Amino acid sequence: MFAIAYGIALLVSIFVWLYIAVKQYDKVDPYCYAVFILVPFVLLGYWIKYSAKSSEAVIVSICMTYAESTILLTILMFAMLRTIGIRPRMWVKLIGYGLAFAHLYLVWVNIDSGMYYKSVTVVRTIEGTISEIVAGPYLVAHVIYLGLMFAAIIGILIIAYLKDGTYSRKTLNLYSSAVSLGFVLYAAECFGDINFTLRPFLYVICDVFLAYNYDRVLAHDISAIISSQQSEQSARGYVIIDFNKHFLSCNQKAYEFWPELKNQRVDEYLQDGSEVARMLYAIILSHDKQGIKTKKYKKDGMTCVADIETFTVSAKGPSRGYIIDIRDASEEQRVLDLMQSYNDSLNEQVVSATENIRNIQNKIVSGMAGMIENRDNNTGGHVRRTSDIIKILIDEIRRQGTMPIDETFGNDIVRAAPMHDLGKIIVENSILNKPGKLTDEEYEIMKMHSTKSGEMVMILLDGVEEEHFVKTAYHVARFHHERWDGRGYPEHLVGTMIPIEARIMAIVDVYDALVSKRSYKAPMSFEKASAIMCEGMGTQFDPNMRAAFLGCREKLEDYYRQHNENQK
Repeated sequence: MFAIAYGIALLVSIFVWLYIAVKQYDKVDPYCYAVFILVPFVLLGYWIKYSAKSSEAVIVSICMTYAESTILLTILMFAMLRTIGIRPRMWVKLIGYGLAFAHLYLVWVNIDSGMYYKSVTVVRTIEGTISEIVAGPYLVAHVIYLGLMFAAIIGILIIAYLKDGTYSRKTLNLYSSAVSLGFVLYAAECFGDINFTLRPFLYVICDVFLAYNYDRVLAHDISAIISSQQSEQSARGYVIIDFNKHFLSCNQKAYEFWPELKNQRVDEYLQDGSEVARMLYAIILSHDKQGIKTKKYKKDGMTCVADIETFTVSAKGPSRGYIIDIRDASEEQRVLDLMQSYNDSLNEQVVSATENIRNIQNKIVSGMAGMIENRDNNTGGHVRRTSDIIKILIDEIRRQGTMPIDETFGNDIVRAAPMHDLGKIIVENSILNKPGKLTDEEYEIMKMHSTKSGEMVMILLDGVEEEHFVKTAYHVARFHHERWDGRGYPEHLVGTMIPIEARIMAIVDVYDALVSKRSYKAPMSFEKASAIMCEGMGTQFDPNMRAAFLGCREKLEDYYRQHNENQK
C-alpha cells in the first residue's frame, strides 16, 4: 500500500518537473530547478525501497535516498541564503557541495561493507515491504553531518530574522518549513521505530507548493527579469511591484534613488506615507497595462525619468506585475532646458521679425487704402471708420454668441477690413469721383473693384501671412458686396454661401455710407440709417445679425458723434 502511495507521489513530482520544463521561462532559478529534478530521484529511491524483493535492491534504493540528506539539503540551504539576499562566494559553495557529494560518495562506496549498515533484511508485511536495517559504525558520521547542516540552517534563519531586509518571507517560510519538517520526521523515525516514512509526501507537497510559488520566486529575483549586467552594473534603478501593489524586488541602484527601499519588506505594500510609496504608486496609476509609460519627476534637485511596463517570467506566461525603470535624467534635462532657452530666443526673434513684416504690410495696405481714398472724394475716411466700427460689431456678436467667431478669427476680420476696397485703384477718377448716378456701363466697371480687391489681397499676403488670415482678408475684399437674397456681386452668392466675414463687412460698409457725409449727400440721421439697416435684414444683410447690430447701435452712434466732434 505504501509502495503505491510512494509511486503516486513519484508521478506527481515528475508531472511538476515537466510542468516547469514546458513553461519556457526566460531564466530559471537554479536552486528551484535542481529541487524539481532531485525530488523525483529521491522519491524513486523510496518507491524502490518499499517495493523491493531483495536486500540488494534495498541497498540501491538507500543509495538514492541519501541524496535527500546531502545534495537536496545543501541546495535548500543555499536557496535560503539566496532568498534573504546573501550570495556566498564560489569557494563557500564548493565547500558546501563538496562535503555533500563526498558524504554521498562515502555512503555509496561503503554501503555494502558493513560500515554504514551491518545488515539489511527484507520483510514483507500487509502494508508493503519493509527493511530491517542494523546500523554500522560509520552511521554516526551521517548523524554528525545532519547536525552540522541543521545548525547551519538555524543560523540562516537567525540571520534572516536579524537582517529584516528586502526578501520574500513567503519563499523563506516555504524552504524553512520543508527543512524543519524533514528534520522532525527524520528524528521521529529514528527514535520512534517507525517502519514507513512520511518524508516522501512532505517532499512532493513542498514540490507542488514550490512550483506554485515559482513565478513569484522569479519575480523576487531582479536578475530573472533583467540581465545580471543591467541589474548590477547599470546606472538605472529597477523596482518590481506586482498587480496587488506589493513590493517584490529591486536592484542595488534603486537604493540610490529610494534609500527607503532598504527597509522595505517583500510581498508587502510600500511603507505607508513614504515618499517612495507616493511616487511609485502614482507612476503605477498612470499605467494602463499596455506598452511603456514614461513619467518625469524631481527628487532632491535631480531630474528622474521612470519608465513603467508590465513583465512576465516566462515567454508566453501572463503578466505578473510592473517593472519600473528609473534613471537620472538631470543632464538630459539640462540639455533640454538649454535647447528650450535657445528655441525661446529664436521664437522671440521670429515673433519680432514677423511683427516687423506685419507692420510693414499694414503700412503698405494703409498707404494703398489712403491713396485710394485720396482719389475718391466721395468716401473720405471710410477705410479708417469701417476698421473701427467693425470691431464694435464683432465684439457684440461674440458677446451674444450668435455666430462662431473666436478671438483669432475676430482679429483677422478687423485686420482685413482696410483691404476691402483696394481694387478701386483700377477705377478711373471720372467714375470714382462722379457726383451723380453712374451709368450702367460705369456701374459694371465700379463693380469690378471687389474682384480686383480679392486679387490684390492674394498678391500682397499669399505666402507671407498665415493661411487663415489670407483666407479671411480675401473673403472680406471679394464678397463684401454680396447680398443675402443673392442679388449682390460679383458671384451672386445666397445666404450662408456668403462667408461670415464678408457679411459683417457688408453691414459696416453700408452703415458708414449712410451716416457719413459724402460730396453728393449729407449724413443720414442715426434713426433713419438704423431703420434702413433693419429693413435690409433678410434681403441685403444676414437676418441673424439684426440682434447684434441693435445691441451695439448705441456704441456705433457714440463713435460717430465723437468722430464728428473731432472733425470740427
